Amino acid sequence: MLRAAVAAKTEVGLKAKAVMAAGGLVSDDIVVGIIRDRIKEEDCKFGFILDGFPRTKVQAMALDKMLAEEGACVTKVVELQVPDEVLEERICGRWIHKASGRSYHVKYAPPKTMKVDVDGKPVKESMTDDETGEPLMQRPDDTASALVKRLQGYHGETVPILEHYKPNGVVTTVNANQKMDGVWSEVLGALSRKK
Repeated sequence: MLRAAVAAKTEVGLKAKAVMAAGGLVSDDIVVGIIRDRIKEEDCKFGFILDGFPRTKVQAMALDKMLAEEGACVTKVVELQVPDEVLEERICGRWIHKASGRSYHVKYAPPKTMKVDVDGKPVKESMTDDETGEPLMQRPDDTASALVKRLQGYHGETVPILEHYKPNGVVTTVNANQKMDGVWSEVLGALSRKK
């Protein structure tokens, strides 16, 4: 949405572009403004899904205020629940081929060349792309130390959003620690319109 607003040269998009060009972080007010503009488009007339926003209670309250001004409100919040230790295995096992975007996982989709050391950890030099033979990389935020910070942020800043919306009866928790078909079925159930 942010890139689209910048490309469309909307008023809020131009504000966002100026902030980003100066190396700053786009403010919550600008992001909420971009959302306000976007949800007025035809394809949002029956609803819309936000992924990754809001991330803090302050952002949730700003979103609520804007939606109320537009005669709307948050009607569904879906929490994908996965135990922290499972997230560590899933996230820290990811490796990517930067040029193509192909992704691998040491447990679920290892590259053909992967070798492990005595501790069962992948040997970095053996992590190469199946198609090109070029080295794979781990994103900086896919490491155990980065994950600790990400989880602290989630528990400290994102969980309060769930508490904010629970009194409205709109929060549904989905067990995301199961096969994809089961997760998808629960998400569809959470998003269905109750009669």
